[in-house]
Parts: sequence; structure tokens; C-alpha cells
Amino acid sequence: MEKVVPDTSVLINRILSSMLERGELSGFEIVVPMAALDELQAQASRGRVEGFIGLNEVKRIRELGAEHGVGVRFAGERPSLEDIRLARGGRIDALIRDVARSEGGTLYTSDYVQFLVAEAEGISAKHFRIVEQRRELPFQQFFTEDTMSLHLKVGAPPMAKRGRPGAFRLVKLRDEPFTRDEAESMISDIMWLTQHSEDASIEITRSGASVIQLGLYRVSITKPPFSDDIEITVVRPITRLTIHDYKLSDKLLKRLSTRAEGILIAGPPGSGKTTFASSLAEYYWSLGKIVKTFESPRDLQVGPEITQFGPLEGDFEKSAEILLLIRPDFTIFDEMRKQRDFQVYVDMRLAGVGMVGVIHASNPIDAIQRFIQKVDIGLLPYIVDTVIFIRSGVVEKVYELRQTVRVPTGMSDRDLARPIVEVVDLETSRLEYEIYTFGEQVTVMRLAGRAEEGVDLERAAETVSRALRRVLKDFQVSVEDGKIVVRCEREDMARLLRQGAERIRRLEKRLGVEIEVVPKLLTMGEEMECTVGEVGASVELRLPREREGERVAIYSGGQFVATATVGKGGRIRLSKRGGAGEAIMRAVMSGERIRVFSLGRRED
Repeated sequence: MEKVVPDTSVLINRILSSMLERGELSGFEIVVPMAALDELQAQASRGRVEGFIGLNEVKRIRELGAEHGVGVRFAGERPSLEDIRLARGGRIDALIRDVARSEGGTLYTSDYVQFLVAEAEGISAKHFRIVEQRRELPFQQFFTEDTMSLHLKVGAPPMAKRGRPGAFRLVKLRDEPFTRDEAESMISDIMWLTQHSEDASIEITRSGASVIQLGLYRVSITKPPFSDDIEITVVRPITRLTIHDYKLSDKLLKRLSTRAEGILIAGPPGSGKTTFASSLAEYYWSLGKIVKTFESPRDLQVGPEITQFGPLEGDFEKSAEILLLIRPDFTIFDEMRKQRDFQVYVDMRLAGVGMVGVIHASNPIDAIQRFIQKVDIGLLPYIVDTVIFIRSGVVEKVYELRQTVRVPTGMSDRDLARPIVEVVDLETSRLEYEIYTFGEQVTVMRLAGRAEEGVDLERAAETVSRALRRVLKDFQVSVEDGKIVVRCEREDMARLLRQGAERIRRLEKRLGVEIEVVPKLLTMGEEMECTVGEVGASVELRLPREREGERVAIYSGGQFVATATVGKGGRIRLSKRGGAGEAIMRAVMSGERIRVFSLGRRED
């Protein structure tokens, strides 16, 4: 009686069950190596779908063997811990060949390397090259032309998102829940297609989770213990656009063509970032640029001229080493999530490669802030020079980053000049944010305030003054740094905030301005001329030299900060880590005025 010894590849590919169903193994005995069974069990224990398929195949072989009079038994040694550690080096395959040799059987395998080694050892072997007609995708029945994604979970009705990015709806596909049998059957078919389709690949595999790229479809499979039950999510792009379909301004197209080399494409999930990145990759190729991509999973829709790279041995840093030798003009880095992804982006940009990174962000400034703690502030404009924010498939905002050296907006002392990264709206050339270092902190200051939105602050101040005359007698109203400041006695302030808080809120809402109520300054002397600067870990107040030795009171806006004695040369130094120093730093950054009043000289 001839003996058939299958290895794991034949079991996973379900070859023997197909042969038994066709009656091709009559008069044979099937000998399953214990090493193959243990390897399948180990894969299934780690949540690998292949392990479940192989174990179900063994079960199916026993059932069909009983029906067709074909004996099925197990033989060979179980792998030791040393064998398991060396499995990747071929130790399990060697144990399976040992069973074929000792049993005098024929090794059935779909692994060509295993087949060659068996022949080299003089073992009878048969190689099964899987050639089948392409099967229909098991989830194809749920998709329509406008289906963006499919959501299948055991125990819940099948759901689908239909529409386009930014304008989709969630649709129930049927009332009956998705069953476990349907899920396991679909997973089995998906894994079969993955192994036998040229345009399919396993992008991520973890215990209880797998991500598979199947042509245009990205399939995510989760199982317990990672998820509470089996869930299958299938996502596909429904549109493929060119850069001209976005109707970009001539100014942006010119920047993309000539100046932009560190680009971030940002937006919330499902906003169309990847679709725009694909069109940008094709656009750069049309300009005669060598373009490559970094993706995990690889789902950018680009032509065959653009090579799509994944993480080499699970690490994009190793991919970058190879890519630098290839010397691309631009690299599209899709779905930057981990800290190491950002570091790879930075390293490649500093090496001179044009980079386009795709990143999740709720607004464009958030995308920039992801880099602030990872690079020196002076390098930021050389790493990221353009931010394109996408929402609902439309380019909503474009920022360019510039570097300059000057005094930050809201500060007046020339000694406070420092390097500043300006975040400028590309279309309007309006400065919207400043990024600079103040003390030991990196500050991102928003400049587009309500005063720039057309509010007449002087007229608003008059309106506030008329409204408060009904409840206050002695008060002052002024416009300071884009807001209205009301100064009154402390007793009146407490009463106003207790009885007139609702009136102030209504005024703020109607006038579109911020109203701040502060107490009048309580001082005992004249106000001194004062400038603020930084000296190492201290903030320094510079007063006239003749004030040396005087006691002074320091105010930030209308708030008392501290008392101090003027030192040599008319200087007062306060630690940045102290309460007074921190208060002064915050005041300077927010544009508030620092005021110093004399309290007279100390009497010895």
C-alpha cells in the first residue's frame, strides 16, 4: 500500500481533501507527521488563520478517509523546544522528511524548497503547484459601486459605508446577523486567495489579528482574545483621482512643482488623505521624478512605474537604508503612526530625499506639533515646509513654514529677538502661528484672533462702557491685545462677577470679543520704565540705574506678581522656575504688559 506523507503546506492548501473527494487516493494510506500537526496547533494558538485551516483539513481528511476506505494515522516524533526555536531554519520540515523516509512514503508538499531538499536526500517527493482559476472574492456579494467599506461581525447584521469620503452613510445590508460559520468560511476563502493570488499579501499578522491586502481591498480580521468575537472589515478605494481633479490653485501647484520637498498630508480618518497622496505620487511621476512609497499595508493606488515598499523585516528603518541606495526623488510615506515612522521621515528628509507623509490630525497645526518634540526647532522648516489639510476629499487649508529671527508678536523688547518658525496660509500669505522657544518651552502661538476677523474693538469698548454704567460707578474700559479690559475696585469687581456675570457673557457673545474684569492697580509710588529679557535660567527686569536699591511692586496686566529690590545696574532677576518668573514669562508670551511701581527705598 502506497503511503502519502503531507507537510503543513499541503494541509493548509487543502490538497488531500480535494483528492479524496475526487477518489484519487484509493488504495493509499495517509500518514500525518506529528511535527506538522504540532506546527499547525502552534499557529492556531497564536491566532494565525493558517493554523485553523490546516487543523480543519486534518479533521476533514479523517472524515473523507473513513468514507472512501483510506486509512489515516499519525506518526513521527513531536518537536522539542529546540526544534521549535529552529523552526524558521527548517527543523520542522526536516522532522517531516524523516517521517517520509522512515515510512517509505511519498512526501506531498507545495513548498518548492522542501521538494528540492527531499529529492536531494533521496526521499520520494511530489510537488503540487497550485494553479486554479481565480475565485470570486467571498465578500464580493456585499459590495456595490459606491461601497467604501464592509463591516462584518459575528452576532450583528452586516453593515456597509456607502457614498464618498466626507459624504457617506452607514447601511444595514440585512436583518439576519452574521454567523460564525459564515465568518470562518469567509476567512478560509480569504486565506486561500491570499496564498494563491499574485496581487495578494499578508501585511500584518499578530495574535488574534491579521491585515491582508487583496488586490484593491484591505481586509482586517480580528479574533478573540484581541476582539470579543470574530470581526472582518474590508476597505477599498472607490475613486482614483488625478491632481487636477482637486482643482488646486496655481499657487499651490507651483509650490508642489518647484519648492515643496517636506510635505505633510493631514486630515481626520476617512477624509481622503490616501487618495490625494496617490494622485500626488502620480503627479510627481508625470514631472519626471523617481517616486517610491512606504506603506503598511500597501494600499496606495498607483501605476506599475511606482514601486511600493513595505517595512523590511518589519522595520521601516531597514527599508530606508535600501531606499537611500536607490536614490528616489520623492517618497510617499503613507499612514505615519509610530514614533519610529516620524524618525525615518526626518532622517530621509535630512538626507535630501523629498518626503510626503500622510498623518491623522484634526487640524493642520496638530500635524506640525507631532514633529516639534522630535526635532530641533531650527530644523523644522527644512523637514516640513508644506502642510496640506484634507477634509471630505477637498483641500481645505495649506500652510507653508518659514524661518526668521525677530521679536515674537506681542513682545516689544528687542532683546527678546529669537529664531521663529512662521506658519503662513499659502493662499492669503497671512501669518497664523508662530513657533519659538521661550525659556525651556516650545511655544505655538496662534495669531489669527478675533481682532483680525473684522471686530471693531474701539466701538465694542464703548458699548461695554455704556452697559456697565448701570451697575458700576468708578471703572475704566480699555482695549489691550485684542480684548476689552474692565478695571474697577475690588469690591465692585466681586459684585460685578456675582451679579453681572450673565450680562458680561451676553456682551461677549453679541460683540464677538473677550471681556476681562480685573482690579485696579494698588500701588504706592510712580511707575518705572521697564524692559524684560532672558539671562540663562532667569528672567530679567531692566530698570533705570538710578533706581538701584529701591523696593518695587511688579504687576502683570492688572495682577500683582511680586515685590522685589532693584539690584546693581537697575536689574532684577527672577528664576524661570519660580512662581514670579513663570508668571512674567506667561505674561510676555501672551502679550501682556509688565508694569513696575516704586515702593520707596528700604530703610536700614
